Amino acid sequence: MPRPILFFATLLAVAPLAAAPATIDDVRAALKATTTMTAGFRQTAANGATLTGKLLLARPGRIRFQYDKAPLLVVADGRKLSVVDYEVAQVSQWPVKSTPLGILLDSDADLAKVARVSGVVANGALVEAKDPRHPEYGAITLTFARDAAAPGGLTLTGWTALDAQNNRTEVTLNDVRYNVPVAGSSFAFRDPRPRGLPGKSG
Repeated sequence: MPRPILFFATLLAVAPLAAAPATIDDVRAALKATTTMTAGFRQTAANGATLTGKLLLARPGRIRFQYDKAPLLVVADGRKLSVVDYEVAQVSQWPVKSTPLGILLDSDADLAKVARVSGVVANGALVEAKDPRHPEYGAITLTFARDAAAPGGLTLTGWTALDAQNNRTEVTLNDVRYNVPVAGSSFAFRDPRPRGLPGKSG
């Protein structure tokens, strides 16, 4: 074999093959294999304001954002997503499925109907999800990276969410751990509203 051909043949033999782009089926398998997750998070609002904290997730339907330096809590108990502002003693609530996070938390979601791979990033993929029957629920774009140690071989590194009011929030995750013990009590909250207030729960 001529020397130049031998050189390129050797390069091809040792060069690693690029991982195939993740598909919706890959994402569905990764989410299905995820029962719980914990992570640190950094949240950036449209105005550039940032908050950090700890994330706890238990599928289906439960998530908790515990903020480090804000009197604020976001928690879903499987039915309702509650935004609790302890500074002003206010609680706002929505059905989990009517929020962008509903797609991430719904273990029965048919991703093929509500999501698509919208782009490829280094070693991973962007997955845009929204319910076409309910555009008022908003949308979420999830970022996944290849990770052999993660369920289904994909790890969730963050997302960008647009809510019903078109408010944009970006979340990046760190120190992600999968399928670890998470107490059910993590998804309850202390209600700051005065006793006897209509609609009070938790």
